[in-house]
Amino acid sequence: MDLNHSSSDPKTQIMNQIRQEAAVNNARALITKLNAHCFDKCIPSPGTSLSKREEGCLSACMEKYMGMWNTVSRVYIAQIQKTAGQAGGGSFDGLGV
Repeated sequence: MDLNHSSSDPKTQIMNQIRQEAAVNNARALITKLNAHCFDKCIPSPGTSLSKREEGCLSACMEKYMGMWNTVSRVYIAQIQKTAGQAGGGSFDGLGV
């Protein structure tokens, strides 16, 4: 049993907390960018309600944006893991992005 990687190890706990905070920050960034981009694109003149066209545009825009975000995140994490593996470093799994 490797005591250096125990879940009660303070270093492991701190790394897990950093990963969780990074995931929350990434989610916030996604929502902020998604709101700004899709709102500007789909709602030319805000009113008291959304038209069916605006609803459809927002839905499609969000799906595309989130799909691209996930693709970029996976490639980025894979590159970090590859670099860390070559350098003998740790893993970045569990970022939640």
